[in-house]
Amino acid sequence: MSDLETQQERTDSEHLNLLSIFHYVVAGVSALFACFPVIHLVLGLFMVLAPEKMGSRNNAPPAFFGWFFIAFAAGFILAGWTFSVLVFFAGRFLARRKAYNFCFAMACVECLFMPFGTVLGVFTLLVLMRPSVKELFPVKA
Repeated sequence: MSDLETQQERTDSEHLNLLSIFHYVVAGVSALFACFPVIHLVLGLFMVLAPEKMGSRNNAPPAFFGWFFIAFAAGFILAGWTFSVLVFFAGRFLARRKAYNFCFAMACVECLFMPFGTVLGVFTLLVLMRPSVKELFPVKA
């Protein structure tokens, strides 16, 4: 192996390790932001479980609104946490040089989440597109 190939392999390995760390950070930040709808979840629970505390008997919102708040808040929280777990696993796979297709697909999905996901997704795609990086991932038969 020549000096140039060794240097390229070191550079690729360093980039994959940095991307892995950034994936962990973005996973944590997105998990935190996914907790914001908890406010709506609590508000919906109050509407359903204690409507008298939301206003007078005649002026209380119908239970349907409470269930609406609960369903949408729980859905958004679940979707955000699922995304966070998938980003975390993408970082883990990048560090271990496994599941190239999963990492590539997650990089594409991350591009939809402005601003951090877009930056991370684009840089991950740029690194994963290199032929020298593809060689670092084992090929499954």
